[in-house]
Amino acid sequence: MFHIFSNMKTRDRWLALLCVLLVCGQVYFDLRLPDYTAEITVLISSEVTELSQYYDAGARMLGCALCSALMTVIVGYLAAMIASDFSFDVRAKVFQKVSAMGSGEIKKFSTASLITRTTNDITQIQMIIAMGLQMMLRAPIMAVWAIIKIVGKSWQLSTVVAAAVVIIVGSMIVLLGIMIPKFRIVQKQIDDVNRITEENLNGIRVVRAFNAEKYQEDKFEKANMSLMKTQLFTGRGMAVLSPIMMFVQSCVSVGVYYVGAWLINNIEVPLTGTAAEIAAAISDRSIMLGDVVSFSSYGLYVIMSFVMLLMIFMMLPRAQVSAARINEVIDSDIAVREGTETTSEKSGCIEFQDVSFRYPDASEDCLKHISFSAKKGETVAFIGATGSGKSTLAGLAARLYDVTSGKVLLDGKDVSTYSFDTLYSKIGYIPQKTTLFADTVKGNVRFGKGKQKVTDADVENALDIAQADFVKTMDNGEESWIVQGGSNVSGGQKQRLAIARAVARKPEILIFDDSFSALDYKTDQTLRKRIKKDLKGTTCLIVAQRIGTIRNADRIVVLDNGEVAGIGTHEELMKKCPVYQQIALSQLSADELAANA
Repeated sequence: MFHIFSNMKTRDRWLALLCVLLVCGQVYFDLRLPDYTAEITVLISSEVTELSQYYDAGARMLGCALCSALMTVIVGYLAAMIASDFSFDVRAKVFQKVSAMGSGEIKKFSTASLITRTTNDITQIQMIIAMGLQMMLRAPIMAVWAIIKIVGKSWQLSTVVAAAVVIIVGSMIVLLGIMIPKFRIVQKQIDDVNRITEENLNGIRVVRAFNAEKYQEDKFEKANMSLMKTQLFTGRGMAVLSPIMMFVQSCVSVGVYYVGAWLINNIEVPLTGTAAEIAAAISDRSIMLGDVVSFSSYGLYVIMSFVMLLMIFMMLPRAQVSAARINEVIDSDIAVREGTETTSEKSGCIEFQDVSFRYPDASEDCLKHISFSAKKGETVAFIGATGSGKSTLAGLAARLYDVTSGKVLLDGKDVSTYSFDTLYSKIGYIPQKTTLFADTVKGNVRFGKGKQKVTDADVENALDIAQADFVKTMDNGEESWIVQGGSNVSGGQKQRLAIARAVARKPEILIFDDSFSALDYKTDQTLRKRIKKDLKGTTCLIVAQRIGTIRNADRIVVLDNGEVAGIGTHEELMKKCPVYQQIALSQLSADELAANA
């Protein structure tokens, strides 16, 4: 847990030190109050006392109380400020780290878990800082200081307080030993609840289409019930400490007064002694009475200190688990690291040199010894059966992953040597799963950062090339709102907006990862003609399932089980590549192929 605090700002550290000093002052003034109480008790039992002495002791008590209250307010304000500032910084670091993660790292943690770590786990840390700077500092300082003040006054009264402390500490150790493993389980169960909720919301159409509402409800109920039972167990376990504390606190008060009465009764007042002896005995009794009263207050301060520590210890185990989960994200190794190269002599050229790739924890390569090249302005297409590695190959071209062996060269240089700004300003990537953001149509098309700023004219031109004519029929045109995930537009409309987003940035290379699958044949054909006409000089890599989409490509790479089964034009592959022939004949008849040719 201390590792996560090592990144705290210097300013916050100084403010935390100021909190420590203020808490010490606060405890000092609090612990002065029993002394004045004892002084007033002695004054009351004295035969000759001036009223001004009461006023003087009362005024000092009031001054101490006001000083303690003022310091409490300041400490609370500073603690809240430090906790908020720290959680802001940690949340930003976690978000930046998650943003830098590749697909492999995201799968390792899962989306639901990363959301929990960025929200709930950081909230736990924020609470422990805010409470800790007020209670965790105050409790041990007050306990030690109070014990120092009472030690030496009476070993009998000290024994009563010591016995209470032993009972409290023992109870805390036993319960925390039982609770800490449960706190770890709670955070994982929150991940499960978030995951099921996310799946249900994202797949609501599928759930309804398959009449699976009851199944999803039962699934959520099971995860929710498990979370509830674990939290009930931890809550009930911690709840046991409260009555123990109250019982011990009451026993301390009773024990102190009982032992104190016995001590006072043992101080005998001689009936036949001199006036000085009688006065001395009465004075001893008054002093002992004052000590008993102050001792009772000090004993309660000690118990209160452990009550405050109890509150912190109830939160600390869960915060420790949260801190470990946050550190796991922050300290995770990023597979795809940024290079430093910002320039290149060539433009729009990409080449795979004997590339093989294996996913983490996989037993074998999913791509094996892939070699091909695409020169500036050429169109290279990829086709193959499902699972043959087409999308993975597109991801390697966009450097979503790093190759296991071989090289991917962009403009003559290894893609891993480029800075991310330089690399992604060269590449326009349209993924297989289209993602739109909660923004206007124009905002989604202008999304991201390219070589130059995307103007309104660029947006209009990109929408025109992408055949997104439907935007004109929307209520507010380009200013029409797209909801999160693009659920208020169809699949084909989402694909066209995604294509427009990539085209608007005017990249050197466009990578289409099965980005025409939701388009009808006419729109598909028209869109490709516009790209070829209006984006001359732009290199295109196209992953597709349909022969009609790729048959006019300059080269077609046929993949079969992660290996290259053939490379060539449509006509060449129809003559010499059996795998391509099977794909073509499965979609079109021999007469249709001949007619299209």
